[in-house]
Amino acid sequence: MSDQPAAAEPRRLTTREAADRLGVKPETLYAYVSRGQLGSRRAPGGRGSTFDAAEVEALAARGTRREPQPSGADLAFRTGVTLIDPDADRYYFRGVDATELAGRYGYEEVAEWLWTGTLRPGTRFTAPPEALAAGQRAVAALPAHSTAMDRLRAAAVAASAADPLRFDLSPDAVLGTARALIPTLVGSLPPVAGAPGDAAAEAGAAGDAENDRDGADSDRTGLARGLWRRLTARTPDDSSLAVLEAALVLLIDHDLAASTLAARVAASARAHPYAVVSAGLGALEGPLHGAASGLAHRMLAEVLERGGAAPVVADHLRAGRRVPGLGHRLYRGEDPRAAALFALLDRVPAAGPALAAARDVVTTTARHTELHANVDLALAVLSVASGMRAEAGEAVFAVARTAGWIAHALEEYAERPLRLRPSGHYNGPRPPRALPLPVPLA
Repeated sequence: MSDQPAAAEPRRLTTREAADRLGVKPETLYAYVSRGQLGSRRAPGGRGSTFDAAEVEALAARGTRREPQPSGADLAFRTGVTLIDPDADRYYFRGVDATELAGRYGYEEVAEWLWTGTLRPGTRFTAPPEALAAGQRAVAALPAHSTAMDRLRAAAVAASAADPLRFDLSPDAVLGTARALIPTLVGSLPPVAGAPGDAAAEAGAAGDAENDRDGADSDRTGLARGLWRRLTARTPDDSSLAVLEAALVLLIDHDLAASTLAARVAASARAHPYAVVSAGLGALEGPLHGAASGLAHRMLAEVLERGGAAPVVADHLRAGRRVPGLGHRLYRGEDPRAAALFALLDRVPAAGPALAAARDVVTTTARHTELHANVDLALAVLSVASGMRAEAGEAVFAVARTAGWIAHALEEYAERPLRLRPSGHYNGPRPPRALPLPVPLA
C-alpha cells in the first residue's frame, strides 16, 4: 500500500455558484453543458449538478459572461453564393454584381452558372414527362381556392414521388434534379383562363422550341414566358417579359434569408433536393418573407383606386401598420433589386400608372420617415400593371429562389452532416416534477 496521501478532490461549485460566477442564468449554464463548453457531475444524492471550479474559472476568463442570443442573430457560417454590401447597397452572386447579371443573362443561364461555375448561353431546363404529369395531377386535385404556393408545394412533393432516384445526393444527380424540378414547378401551375397559348411552355415551361439557340441573340425568356401565362391572361410584350426575366434572376438568392436557412437545415440532415425545396417553400410563405409582395400589390391597387398615396399611407400609419414595400434591413438606401426592376419597368408603357403610384408612396412616406423602395414594391408594380393576382409576386419569388436553395444545398451536402443543430435555451420548470393529472372529458 502506498504511503502517499490521496490527491485532494478539485473544488466543485453548485449550479447557483457556477451561474453566479459566469454571470448567467442556470438555464444558460446547462446550455453550455449541452454544447460541450462545460462539464458537469450529478451532486451527491442525485439532486442538481456540480461543476469543476477551475473549469468554470477558465470559461469565465474566455469571456462567456454574455447571455447567448436565442434570436439566431449570432448564427453564421461560410457560403460562397451571395455577398451583400450594405455600405454600397449592392449584392453579388459569386463575386459578380447580381444586377449586371440580370441585365445580361437569363434565369436558366445564371442558375446553371451559379451551380456549376460555367456559363452556357442558351441554357434551357426541361421538365421530365413523368414528373410534370405527376405535378399537374397533384395540382389539379387541390381545391379551387388554392394559392400558387399551395400548388408549388404540391408539385414539388409529387415530382419527388415520381423520382425513385431522389436520394442520390451526388453533385451530378442533384444538378439533374434541379434542372428538372424548376420547369416542373412552373409547368404544374395551371395557365390563367384566356392566357395566350404557348405549346412549349405547356409541355414543360422550357421555352419556345422554334427559338434560335445558335448564338447570343437567342430568346432568353423561355421559362419566364411559361410562367407569365400562369400569372396573367394578358399577352406579354418583350419589355414586360424582360422585367419578369430580370426579376427571376435578381431573386435567385439573397444570403441567408429565412427560407434559405430552412433549406440548408434540411440539406444538413441530408434531405433530398425536393425536400430541401419544400422546406424553403414552407418558410417562404410567411407574410414577412415571400408573401410581402402581395401586401404591396393590394396597397398599390388601392392607391390607384383612390387617386393618390396620401390617404392610403395615412390609413396604414393610423392603424400602426408598416407601409408595404418600403425599407430593407440589409440596405441603407434603395434595394438594388428594386432599382434594377424600376429601370426596366420605365420601358413598359402599361406600367406607367402603377409605377407612378409606387413613387407616390415612397415620396409620401418620406415626409415622415426615410424608407426606400424594396423588391416587394417593384414586384407589385409588375403584378398590378400586368393584371396579375396579388399572389403573383410570391410565385415569382418562389420559382426564382428555388435555384438559390439548390446552390445552398450543394454547399451543405459538402459539409459535415447535421452540423446545423443548435442547442435550445430551456426556460421551463426545472425537473423533477410530478406527472400531470388527467382532466376528465366534459
